[in-house]
This record gives sequence, C-alpha cells and structure tokens, in this order.
Amino acid sequence: MAVIPQPSPVPSTRIERQSLHDAIVTRLRDMIIEGHLPPGTRINEGQIGAQLGVSRTPLREAIKYLASEGLVELVPSRGAVVKSFGAKEVLDMIEVIRTLEQFAGTRACQVATNQDIGHIRDLHDEMLACYRSGDRLQYYKLNQAIHSGIVALAGNAALSDVHGMLQTRLKRIRFIGHEGPEKWANAVAEHEEMMAALEARDPDRLSAILGRHLTLAWERVKDDLQP
Repeated sequence: MAVIPQPSPVPSTRIERQSLHDAIVTRLRDMIIEGHLPPGTRINEGQIGAQLGVSRTPLREAIKYLASEGLVELVPSRGAVVKSFGAKEVLDMIEVIRTLEQFAGTRACQVATNQDIGHIRDLHDEMLACYRSGDRLQYYKLNQAIHSGIVALAGNAALSDVHGMLQTRLKRIRFIGHEGPEKWANAVAEHEEMMAALEARDPDRLSAILGRHLTLAWERVKDDLQP
C-alpha cells in the first residue's frame, strides 16, 4: 500500500518572523496611539528602524499592515504618513459606532450567556486596576476590548467587522479622549454604568448609556481636531 506523504512541520523561522511582524505592528500602533507619531507625520523608515532595532523589510511589511487598518497612508513621493482625520470624518465614524454599539448592547442583553458577561466583567476589573495605577495605554486597550467584546456578544459577524474597522481608525482619537484627570474619571464612571446595565440585562438602559458614552466621547475630543 502506498504511503501518503505527510506535510512537513512549519519551520520555526516562520513563527519567529510572524512574531517579529506582530511586535513591530504593535509597537508602531502604540506610537501612533500615544502621539509619538502624530497625525500627518512621515514615518522615517531609517530612523524608526534604528529605534526599534529592526531592518527595513519587516518594518515596511508592518507599515503596509497599518495602512490596511487605516492608521497610515501610503502617499506617492512622501512615503508612509500617519493618517490625519478631520473633525467631520471623526464625527461621522463616532455616530456610526454609536449606532452599532447601541444595537449590539441591546442584543447582548438578550442572547449573551452569564459566562460571556463574566468575561466582560473581568476586562472591566482589569481596566479599573489600570486606571488606579495610572497606566493609560493598557487602560485604553482594555477599554477598547470591552467595547469590542460587547459588540461580539451580539453574535453578528458583519456588525463586528464594521465596528472593528471604524474602531481601529479612531484609536488615536479615542485615546486623547482620556487626557486629563477629569475626562478620564468621567469615562470610567460611564463604563461603571455600562457594566451595571449589562449585568442587569437591561437593554434600554445599556443602549442609552452607550449612546451617551459615545456622544460624550465626541465632546471630549472635538476641540483637539482640525476642521
């Protein structure tokens, strides 16, 4: 009987390469979110590569990936530039996100399991710990994971895809919405209300809180945006 050849194991070098790619993407994304690479900034491959200790090839691959996320633009004759959004563009995206999250929140209250909601509670508690320790970047990442998690509880892949795309584009904008102790404290208080409504499975209340939260998110960032 003929022996069917088995596929060879994936070489370890490919795993390392993928890990390097992910690490560069994450670091560049964080630099954009935190404002180390402000909107409109040209990404100098030589300078950034030296700073991160990586060669140009994996750096360029990471830049292309961030361009696919909408955080970077590939501009002829200028190269890679950090995407800059005007106030109208940001408002348009926030309005769509608000509608999506209100729908998702309502649905989540109806179909999510107790385990699903418990996972959101765990993220919320981790986020509060970061708030108390003053870790803004990790707080922000958990904050966004909570919003994505609530949307995921609706069980609608198309909804999650559109929400994820818009949320990625607004990463830097949403991050500046927590600048200053008052803005940050208000955002935390809104999340506390959000969590309570989700755990109570109160769709009307959760929808209202999410709507207000996203409206206030716009109010917190609009003065920092160009027309």
